[in-house]
Amino acid sequence: MTKLRNQITEYRVQKIEAGKVFLYFWIFFFLFSILCFLFSARCGAQDMETIKLPKPKLKSTVSLEEAIAKRRSVRSYSSKQLTTEEISQLLWACQGMTDRRGFRTAPSAGALYPLEIYLVKNEGVYRYIPKSHQLEKISGKNVKQDLARASWNQSFIEEAPIDIVICAVYERVTSRYGERGIRYTDIEVGHAAQNVHLEAVSLGLASVPVGAFNDAAVSKALNLQRNEKPIYIIPVGHKR
Repeated sequence: MTKLRNQITEYRVQKIEAGKVFLYFWIFFFLFSILCFLFSARCGAQDMETIKLPKPKLKSTVSLEEAIAKRRSVRSYSSKQLTTEEISQLLWACQGMTDRRGFRTAPSAGALYPLEIYLVKNEGVYRYIPKSHQLEKISGKNVKQDLARASWNQSFIEEAPIDIVICAVYERVTSRYGERGIRYTDIEVGHAAQNVHLEAVSLGLASVPVGAFNDAAVSKALNLQRNEKPIYIIPVGHKR
């Protein structure tokens, strides 16, 4: 009887010990998961560095008519870099907010604003945030060469100090207007692009609209979201 009792006791002890090991394993796994999450969040925060842009100027010494008359497509740029103020003006002209209600510099069907604007520099890839007029750093990799190759080796895309890439999320408009929303979105891209070209002239800069590229290759180079479609690449710089 005593032997049986000892065996039962030993079995219970072994079961408790096994339970402790199992519990310790799950505690370790839980803590390890938290550490991984915190590390990933920290890395993500570093990748998502934000840069506040200077407030755009609303007056210029160049008239609208003069900017229209002088605008030309330029495909040769000097190595001179653009200032933060110049970049701020260009992005604001493209999709900046001009009204407390959220209206922007370019008209949009139903004020749905399907465009996403990316800035490509030697220092990396940035997304423009119209509401706060700031840049969100997406990547620290220089992808200008990849972007040029994706555009059938148009070398001036790599040569220009910056490239503004206009992308469209068609679903934002087609969800309300159906297939017609595709046309509305494409028209809006044209509005935004022309603003960039005229602002470039106003700043004494040069630009060119580029539509010849491999969509998939551009999307890969910029690591675009699946619903973001690249429509226009606009190199901007000082004319050589």
